[in-house]
Amino acid sequence: MDVLVVGAGPTGLLLAGDLASSGVEVTLLERRDHESNLSRAFTVHARTMEELDARGLADELLRIGTPVQSLHPFGRIHIDFSRLRTRFPFMLITPQWQVERLLLRWAEEAGVTMTRGARATGIRQDPDGVDVDVSYPDGTTATLRARYVVGTDGARSTVRQSLGMPFPGKSAVRSVMLADVLLERAPDRPLNFASNEDGYTFFAPFGDGWYRAIAWDRRRQSPDDAPVTLEEVRDVTRRTIGDDLGMHDARWISRFHSDERQVPRYRQGRVFLAGDAAHVHSPAGGMGMNTGMQDAANLGWKLAAVLHGWAGDGLLDSYQSERHPVGRMVLRVSHALLTAVVARSAAVRTLRVWVAAVAHQLSVVEAYAARGISGISINYRAPRGSHPLAGRRVPDLRLAGEPSRLYEALRQGKFVLVGRDIAAISAPWAGRVVTASPAAGLRPTLLVRPDGYAAWAAEDPNPDEVRKALTRWLGEVGHHAE
Repeated sequence: MDVLVVGAGPTGLLLAGDLASSGVEVTLLERRDHESNLSRAFTVHARTMEELDARGLADELLRIGTPVQSLHPFGRIHIDFSRLRTRFPFMLITPQWQVERLLLRWAEEAGVTMTRGARATGIRQDPDGVDVDVSYPDGTTATLRARYVVGTDGARSTVRQSLGMPFPGKSAVRSVMLADVLLERAPDRPLNFASNEDGYTFFAPFGDGWYRAIAWDRRRQSPDDAPVTLEEVRDVTRRTIGDDLGMHDARWISRFHSDERQVPRYRQGRVFLAGDAAHVHSPAGGMGMNTGMQDAANLGWKLAAVLHGWAGDGLLDSYQSERHPVGRMVLRVSHALLTAVVARSAAVRTLRVWVAAVAHQLSVVEAYAARGISGISINYRAPRGSHPLAGRRVPDLRLAGEPSRLYEALRQGKFVLVGRDIAAISAPWAGRVVTASPAAGLRPTLLVRPDGYAAWAAEDPNPDEVRKALTRWLGEVGHHAE
């Protein structure tokens, strides 16, 4: 096979679906033998919604989720997403299992081979491919061979451990309690942290009457496997906000600890890591699942280009150079948010309130935070001398004709060349690029990658300049194996 993806969470499902949609033979291994309706993640940010929009999935997720326009981590800090320049100016609150269900259906329709109840137990690679030892529920074993393997198998990744890859970092917070509950009284505002010397609580509305409650008791640090009772969650809530909100009927309750770790290299030969297998961080800001899905969006089209023969192996190295800094940034931001929320001393909490007041006065600080947490501000480095738009996220441009939006044009999984009078120039690359004319107002000619970032741009380029850019990004015409 071409690619074996290990782990069918949101990262693995999105990656496998992208590969299959591009005509790559892909198998997805998942150790669970059934779909889960339990999950820790519950936030889909704007940039991830844009990536889902480029796959025709965002509107369906929006119908079942709850948009929330602002986040209140502490003090007077008000992180307002409603002013983001995107089709999705909000955080969408929806449980992870809803995201997985949507991606699973899409991946299977794209042709992904799904193997459940299969556990990867060992990995060996050589210059031509990767062998993966697999065990099945009935006790049988097999060795699967693929040209590339991607580990999307979580924080305890077997793929990462089998390769002996380090995972440096530390524990961020222990004994965090999670519960999906009904409330008799709604919180004053959604997504509001409440914290004091006793701990913190946080509530997120799912929109169907249920809330995700997160509670941390500074005085009681139990091990992860210690039973959790609803009364424990109620107790912390009363001590932090003065009211347990009439919490009742928990349909799910759990305890976990959060680490802050990142693998130094996302690639080792023909094996890649993505999502929690590559980086884990505190839940503050809700960026974990989003970062993993964006890893997948970055890696998928690159693997497909190499496997189809019109890109060289060096393109795969750009996965490390582009996504590792993003993972590092997410670690820093989530750590800062968590540190502010769980501050122990009264002096630090007082300073936190003062800083929050200053930040509130300087609205540019809050706007910067909104862009960072949402993923809208993520850009990639472009070679020196490139057009200022190169490497930058491209917004959902209006196009002349149909499709009428850029992210609809991206649904073919190809590059999109946006410009005037460029259809004839790009014709030799027709299997790899879609052409579109801007509705109005866009001066530069723009080559957009399948993940929605600008590969190349130029002001009024001549035909030879366009051909040179297409050759660089889409390969020599006729030298491919599609």
